[in-house]
Amino acid sequence: MGKRLRLNDDEVNLIYKHRAGELDNLNYNLTHNSALDQHLAERGIDKNDVISVKHWQNMSGELRFSVVTKTGSVDEKSVFDNVLQLIEDNAPKYPKIKYKDGDHLLVINPADIHIGKYANKEETGEEYNMDVAIERVLLGVSGLINKAKGFNVNRILFCIGNDVLHVDNVYSSTSKGTYQDTDGKWWEHYQVALQVYVQCVEMLREIAPVDCVHSMSNHDYQSGFHLAHALKAWFRNADDVTVDAGVSHRKYYSYGLNLIGLEHGDGCKMDNLPLTMAQEKPLLWSETKYRYWYLHHIHHKVKHKWRDAKDFIGCTVEYMRSPSSSDSWHSRKGYVGTPKAVEAFLHDKNSGQVARLTHFF
Repeated sequence: MGKRLRLNDDEVNLIYKHRAGELDNLNYNLTHNSALDQHLAERGIDKNDVISVKHWQNMSGELRFSVVTKTGSVDEKSVFDNVLQLIEDNAPKYPKIKYKDGDHLLVINPADIHIGKYANKEETGEEYNMDVAIERVLLGVSGLINKAKGFNVNRILFCIGNDVLHVDNVYSSTSKGTYQDTDGKWWEHYQVALQVYVQCVEMLREIAPVDCVHSMSNHDYQSGFHLAHALKAWFRNADDVTVDAGVSHRKYYSYGLNLIGLEHGDGCKMDNLPLTMAQEKPLLWSETKYRYWYLHHIHHKVKHKWRDAKDFIGCTVEYMRSPSSSDSWHSRKGYVGTPKAVEAFLHDKNSGQVARLTHFF
């Protein structure tokens, strides 16, 4: 290794002088740049919290900014403290319910809700915002409950996560930093999503005990994880509600002779999922006869020749539909026209999947 260089006093002072000049330029840009003002306002960033700004133009001539803020400028602690206080104030001790006997599992899967996504009907042909998202989820779940009334259900699997939130931070971007058009602020999305999930679980537990299983996803990798833990805390006094809020990318759930795998759909390759299930859960694989993967992420069914789902040896893999509409980017790319829906499945303890239910919008 080479000898480590040490700066003398003149060199140190020169660096300080250079940094002071950068700070002057930053203060000038913050004061005189209207495009930057708009960028900060759209993301709820206070100018006083900005440490540095880089800007450039893309190929279309549009301005782009990279903003670094002071640590803690977005007071996440206060937001989550408010949520926890909301839970403390409102999490009731739910009364015990005497459930009927049954031999069917109801799987309710409101996939890829994207609360916070924004679509303008004039541009995309369809309206989508927080209000539309909430309405579709609640109507979808209640509609599926009505459709399942002919079956004697004694357990419910409620699938949560899977891009329930459209963005993952104050910059209106996904977990990897892809900017999204949004309706409302990130903290509004979080609070609304929690309220929707609570309402759904309260509806479902009137029928049978509810097991909520969270799947990690690409739009809200961190926020969705926090949301699942908030839901778990909310129902901590309910003996008939469980929440698997773990960080594992693949989750498994068994019911009689059924083994169900849940994954967002952006991880393990589809063709590898059956053997992955056998490898990760060999005992459950050996004890079951009917095995399924329910995937999300792409918002529509995938046709394999004449089938809606692909039947592998020993396992069936299927993608879920989404209730969310196409935003500006998807509309421009032509990703339109897919049926919007919330789906459910009924599994008999001894006969596997015996029915599928769909609530279209």
